[in-house]
Amino acid sequence: MARPFPDHPNLRGGYAPIQMECDAPDLIIEGEIPPELEGTLYRIGPNPQFAPRGPYHWFAGDGMIHSFEIRNSRVSYKNRWVRTTNWTLERAAGEALFSPLNPMLNDPSVAKIKTDGIANTNVVWHAGKLFALVESHAPFEISPEDLGSIGPWDFNGKLTSAMTAHPKIDPETGEMLFFAYNADPKERISSRMALHKVDKNGVLTSSEFFDAPYSAMVHDFITTRDHIIFPIMPLTSSMERAMQGESLYAWDPTNRSYIGIMPRSGSVSDIKWFEGDPAYVFHPMNAHNDGDKITCDVCEYEEAPLFPHADGSEPDPAKSTANLTRWTFDLNANTNTYKRTQIDNTISEFPRLDERFTGLKYRHGYFACSVEGGAVGKRYNGLGRIDHNRDKVEIYSMSEQFAVSEPVFVPRTEKSQEGEGFLLATVYDAAIDKSFLLVLDAENIEKGPIGKAMLDHRVPFGFHGNWKPGNLQ
Repeated sequence: MARPFPDHPNLRGGYAPIQMECDAPDLIIEGEIPPELEGTLYRIGPNPQFAPRGPYHWFAGDGMIHSFEIRNSRVSYKNRWVRTTNWTLERAAGEALFSPLNPMLNDPSVAKIKTDGIANTNVVWHAGKLFALVESHAPFEISPEDLGSIGPWDFNGKLTSAMTAHPKIDPETGEMLFFAYNADPKERISSRMALHKVDKNGVLTSSEFFDAPYSAMVHDFITTRDHIIFPIMPLTSSMERAMQGESLYAWDPTNRSYIGIMPRSGSVSDIKWFEGDPAYVFHPMNAHNDGDKITCDVCEYEEAPLFPHADGSEPDPAKSTANLTRWTFDLNANTNTYKRTQIDNTISEFPRLDERFTGLKYRHGYFACSVEGGAVGKRYNGLGRIDHNRDKVEIYSMSEQFAVSEPVFVPRTEKSQEGEGFLLATVYDAAIDKSFLLVLDAENIEKGPIGKAMLDHRVPFGFHGNWKPGNLQ
């Protein structure tokens, strides 16, 4: 018999898991859904099926995919757990068996089980396959139509490491770049990293390995047309800490930040390391280069949130919020430092862009943000758009009752100008414990929703999502 969930801040309110899979073929629409929107928005996040073993962390819940299929201004919805080995074994046992962030707490019955992770962080479409991703394991293939679980994908036996939850797809070539950290097959935690390249047809064409300056959580990376950028920042990892019952990942500012930059035409032996003050970035917005001068826009924290300090103390709330920050590098300058400039003072996260401009010079970026204290549950209650050409930020804000997800940009047509399209996001209404799909005009977000597709349950706070156009097979 399943046990009640503990009273934990990441297991109540908008974080609380839902205990069902369902289909809703025709959601009630408020306003209108633009006829140009034809495709599917996939979102994913943690949704534990059983009470956790030991302390709970938001990053450790079983992955659940939510899809909103839009056709002829109508919206259908479905949700499914990703049926990983972890999920399947726990469903059979009727209780949690794994502690994903501290394997020392795993049930002895699964001590020798090789798992395929929890697949809860991102969902990406590439070369005819839909992947549910978590950065500690290989991608997990999902049926795009019914969200059925197909299983782990290793690129026909070529992938020998994990895959980041944030691959980058080159809009000009269709090539997908991704990396892995903790990439030493003999060690669960290490400074070893991997870089992989997959062509537009889904064939893994190259894999390289290198050592970072130290072992850390490297959640995301950055690409330009000519460069690959690895941010190594002091959210450090330590198996010794975990074996002592402490956090596997912890903030340790005795380490500096290291940003590694390599030419896409070269190899990992060409990485040049730049040094900066301790800081943390979960997500970049975009980057581009003009020759050997590189510009990166990121949501930067003074110190990493959600994890303790290495000495066991709690994060400083005043330092654990992010702002849009610009990093600039000059590969020809006689220095190993880089410039950091805050470009907006709004508390922000989950930055996105018109992904037809990934790695290229771009004008428009989008992000979730906190307005007047944010939403209940320390969540974001606004969506922002930054126009880099005009240094201007516009915000669509809601009251603290509404918590909004990461925005996803959808171009109005394949040939629309940059930024001409729509922003899609899920919104949780704390007053009624339900969620809805929000559609904004990306060029006029401050005017509020064009339309909403209403659910009769919540979509638990999750991480990332992406759009699959209706003309992609």
